[in-house]
Amino acid sequence: MPSPFLTAQWRRLVLFNYAIDPDALLPYLPAHTEPDEWNGTCYVSLVGFMFLDTRLKGVAIPWHRTFEEINLRFYVQRRDPVTEEKKRGVVFIREIVPKRAIALVANALYRERYRMHPMWHLWQEKDGEMTVEYAWKQTGRWQSFGVQADMAATDLKEGSEAEFITEHYWGYARRDAQHSVEYQVEHPRWQVYPIKAWHCEVDFGAVYGPAFGALNGAEPRSIFLAEGSEVAVLDRRIISA
Repeated sequence: MPSPFLTAQWRRLVLFNYAIDPDALLPYLPAHTEPDEWNGTCYVSLVGFMFLDTRLKGVAIPWHRTFEEINLRFYVQRRDPVTEEKKRGVVFIREIVPKRAIALVANALYRERYRMHPMWHLWQEKDGEMTVEYAWKQTGRWQSFGVQADMAATDLKEGSEAEFITEHYWGYARRDAQHSVEYQVEHPRWQVYPIKAWHCEVDFGAVYGPAFGALNGAEPRSIFLAEGSEVAVLDRRIISA
């Protein structure tokens, strides 16, 4: 059984979920995976959250324990050829952090697509509501998105869209045409908060490329704020089937 490479808390995850043409994702699709859909819809999600108490192989790295991450991801599945288990996972189109060392390690070991940019976040609680916002500076301006939510968290409903978006416990990254990186992510089921208002000032085309320009000004299919939890990212392995 692989051991944890990284442990941390992922907290206050804001997820903006958009329908997208699966063809736009083909250049990013790792070998031996296929797009995962919910009710016939292929999704891409803009996700912002906080890393807290981050440790690599159990060791806390000074000045790298608490930081923001923003990523654009989509959903895949893979049938394990040995166990026949259907593994539901995510693929990252781009991940942004404010720490250069985090980006270098993740890109080298996990073949991820991390970039470093200046970032900030806002967590605010007042009168039974919370505001959660994440931002980063790219293309000469601040890109930001966030929500206002009721503070009464609820459990995920079986078979719901929120369950589909949050309940993927594998990560995949493209290595080459025949090989992919696979790793497991462990965490309990998350609770979500009812959304009351939202905003998104992100230039998807400029940040992620022309294939995602259609998301500029598009209405998200759904928006969630998940509380998050402690997580463990297990050691990677290379798959060829």
